[in-house]
Amino acid sequence: MKYISTRGKTSAIDFEEVLLAGLAPDGGLYVPENYPQFSKEQLRKMRSLTYPELAAEIMAPFTNGCLSKMELTEMAKQAYHGFSHTAVAPLKQISDGVWVLELFYGPTLAFKDYALQIVGRMFDAVLKRTNRHITILGATSGDTGSAAIEACKGCPHLDIFILHPHNRVSEVQRRQMTTTIASNVYNIALQGTFDDCQAAVKALFADEAFRKKHDLSAVNSINWARIMAQIVYYFHAALALGSPDREVSFAVPTGNFGNIFAGYVAKRMGLPIRKLVLGSNENDILPRFLETGVMEKREVRPSISPSMDIQVSSNFERLLFEMLNRDAAEVSRLMGMFRYENSYQVKPDVLDRIQELFAGLRCSDEETKAQIRDVYAAAGELLDPHSAIGFAAAAKFCEKEVPSIVLATAHPSKFPAPVREATGITPVLPSRLSDLMTRRESFTVLPNTLDSIKYFVETASQKGALND
Repeated sequence: MKYISTRGKTSAIDFEEVLLAGLAPDGGLYVPENYPQFSKEQLRKMRSLTYPELAAEIMAPFTNGCLSKMELTEMAKQAYHGFSHTAVAPLKQISDGVWVLELFYGPTLAFKDYALQIVGRMFDAVLKRTNRHITILGATSGDTGSAAIEACKGCPHLDIFILHPHNRVSEVQRRQMTTTIASNVYNIALQGTFDDCQAAVKALFADEAFRKKHDLSAVNSINWARIMAQIVYYFHAALALGSPDREVSFAVPTGNFGNIFAGYVAKRMGLPIRKLVLGSNENDILPRFLETGVMEKREVRPSISPSMDIQVSSNFERLLFEMLNRDAAEVSRLMGMFRYENSYQVKPDVLDRIQELFAGLRCSDEETKAQIRDVYAAAGELLDPHSAIGFAAAAKFCEKEVPSIVLATAHPSKFPAPVREATGITPVLPSRLSDLMTRRESFTVLPNTLDSIKYFVETASQKGALND
């Protein structure tokens, strides 16, 4: 399997290089040259597989030539062994035709664990084999950071630097990152928004000298390995409800578009998905695009669903590449417009193709709390404010004749204040995290400048080298 950049100015590379590079040198995102296909008969046979076995089956074609199905199976067994539900990703019926896929049983109580726990093991295996040391640089709106740190802490072959927007994540999210004390873990609280964090990471990857000196790699969903591992739970849920002999729809709360793009790839691989519906808060760049065909960046508004406080959805570039029939030159042109003019528009026929599969809904904070309250009253299910937006999106757009599966992307205890305001109930952290609020924190607040981040990485790396 070879991978190409969405901007077409770099050579095709294999999975190992994609895993370690993250972002393409031309600023684009890597996608496979072609998507593996599963027949209906193959899909039916997958129904009997455990979650780790299914993960290996789905991912093996993407890692061909680098990691075997046997290696992937062992990694997946290790990755999901510690999850707190025997089903790993349990599917629960909420009402007639509506199901919830609970993706919060990993170590950091968020869907990011389902990819990063196995991606971390991929890094470890490849780096050991090549005797290489890398620097992972990532931006987080709240959940990726803690999941990445949990997956990479203590690994002797890498240092990990995670940027989060200072005072713009929940306290639980922050503490899950900053209380993991390990010699290779560095937390940066950037004085800006998540989009500023993401822009800084992209700029440092684009700095060829800095990138080569520190052997930069990424764990954000700009890294194809993250998308690949997230495809698995779409198959897992759909197969449990009768696929491939039955269509399903998915409703996904998303800001950066990576999670729902994994659903699109699942469809391309043969999973019968009727509709992919995204839910957004008032930072509604994606719903606005789906309505108008105009991708326009506006000011980020803080919300009770902070993981979606985003106005630059990096992963949308992958979908754009596919919808433009893989016209890399046109993708580059549009991305250039977006960078310098903060907006671009696609042609009506391109928007039509996107609207055939995708729809999008925005929710205000008050609408989100109302959704939390309504679902709890009707089904006794406590939702975090991101998952609640997914339920609202499903209610508006998913068609009644096929099952609707809502992705619950975080445990409600990660966002106790809005849940309490909506229901009067304060969700409790699982016992393994009961002392989280009293643990010692370690993070560095930096101004929103590239030079300050560069200097921090340089000096921290030197310190690590001296301590080795």
